[in-house]
Amino acid sequence: MAGAPHAEQICQAVAVLQAHFPAILANGTLSPEQAQMALVLGNPLYMKCLQAISIGSVFFGANTYIGNGPNFMVKAIADQQKAHTPSFLGYVFRFTLPYMLPMLLIVWWFFFR
Repeated sequence: MAGAPHAEQICQAVAVLQAHFPAILANGTLSPEQAQMALVLGNPLYMKCLQAISIGSVFFGANTYIGNGPNFMVKAIADQQKAHTPSFLGYVFRFTLPYMLPMLLIVWWFFFR
């Protein structure tokens, strides 16, 4: 087994299964999805990528067009009512960079140092 390709990944996946799903592993009722997730979680590189994607979506999802959809609607309503709202670049330089850049550094330091 030592010369088999992907032997290390399989051993790491089995270790993940033993740590998180011992009853399912003992019963032999492991689903293909659980086996695939164990392969992902058993590989340190994939684990870091999954962690980075998850943290980015949770903490910084509001910086996307989908996350900002309600904000665009509120801006359109405020503009229609002649209320002062900042331009896109004004918003970026006045609110996004001063608040989100330090948050990005704090999240990086907390999770990835």
